Amino acid sequence: MEPMKPMEPMKPMEPMKGAEPWWPEDLGKPATSGAQDGMKYAFFSDKHRLLIEQDGKTTTYDSGDHRIGGVSQQAGGTASLTFSSQNGTVDLGSLTRVD
Repeated sequence: MEPMKPMEPMKPMEPMKGAEPWWPEDLGKPATSGAQDGMKYAFFSDKHRLLIEQDGKTTTYDSGDHRIGGVSQQAGGTASLTFSSQNGTVDLGSLTRVD
């Protein structure tokens, strides 16, 4: 019977790659972004733009003077998106679509 060969040392793990941005590169880095229930959002304060991605389609909105900080979704018969800003709650329907 032959003796067992020594185990080879483990190879070091390669660092994980971060998720690739889904927004246009010219917008830079978002001030805030997130995702829930199949919807993604990213807010770019310097450009006054809010991007929403749903079902693989990206829509761009002019955020005006709002500084978006978070999102809330209402499900049910009338699904809606609202965002929090320094001015209070902002309904997505109140923002101007720019794309």
